Amino acid sequence: MPRKAGRGPEETRRALLDAAAQVIRTRGVSASLDDIARAAGVSKGGLLYHFPAKDALVRTLAQDLLDAFRTEVRAALDPADTAPGRLTRAYVRASLDTSYDEVAIRETIALIAQLISIPEIAELARADAQRWERELHDDGLPEDVVTLVVAAADGASTAPLWGAGIDVAAARKLERQLLALTFG
Repeated sequence: MPRKAGRGPEETRRALLDAAAQVIRTRGVSASLDDIARAAGVSKGGLLYHFPAKDALVRTLAQDLLDAFRTEVRAALDPADTAPGRLTRAYVRASLDTSYDEVAIRETIALIAQLISIPEIAELARADAQRWERELHDDGLPEDVVTLVVAAADGASTAPLWGAGIDVAAARKLERQLLALTFG
């Protein structure tokens, strides 16, 4: 399949990552490169130009998901907030962001569930979780407060996977409660 006219290398790379996410989410990690290339509208050779092997594509996809959440947390930092717990509060706001619909959240969680079954990706996720743990525990709050607040935010953010997503009002209330805990 020829390259889409007008699409540059970065746009093609993004299309490949998006297609990989969709195909892996629906067909599992055994999905073929042909399936992913077809979904992205590129040839298999075009895919291999950007990602020389399937494991490179999958690793980049997983890293992209991890980086996207880190970017969301950084965007949720309040420039006026200089008190201890600033990063933890941004983490809560990003985790409980209700601007995403439940279907998109379930799709992301389903993709992560597929990817985490790959040992290399599981190790990548563990390393990222350890980095979060260090950064959040260095945020100036008591360790037990960070543990409680982060666990509650993480749990609420994955609730849609079980069909039990919280509504906007409940998410905002939980966010206020968790943020209050970070101010002692």
